[in-house]
Amino acid sequence: MNRREIREQIFKMLFQAEFYSEEEMEEQIQISMEELQERSQEKRDYIEQKLRKIYSLREEIDTKINEKATGWKTGRMAKADLALIRLAIYEIQYEDDIPAGVAINEAVELAKVYSSDGAPSFINGVLAKFV
Repeated sequence: MNRREIREQIFKMLFQAEFYSEEEMEEQIQISMEELQERSQEKRDYIEQKLRKIYSLREEIDTKINEKATGWKTGRMAKADLALIRLAIYEIQYEDDIPAGVAINEAVELAKVYSSDGAPSFINGVLAKFV
């Protein structure tokens, strides 16, 4: 499992989190992690730790998004776009080993697969304001 595949798994889990309450999240994380049983323990641990960090910083990240996304608030954004933006902002702001350009590019590439036609441009524009 390479970094792109790991990022994709985390994105899917962040997206899924939008449909559950805070109380249900622990169970959802466990279900998601069970689906990754064929992966190495090291990869599963990394995915779970990163997911939990992003989820715990969700409000802080959303505040940053709302400050930068002119005319758009997180409540109006498509859930897939929001999950991708949260993931990329986390990587830009909190992970020193991931260059901002890589985080943005990966979010845009995932948007091409999982979101609407205009999403890659929208996500790129929002994330560009962070660097």
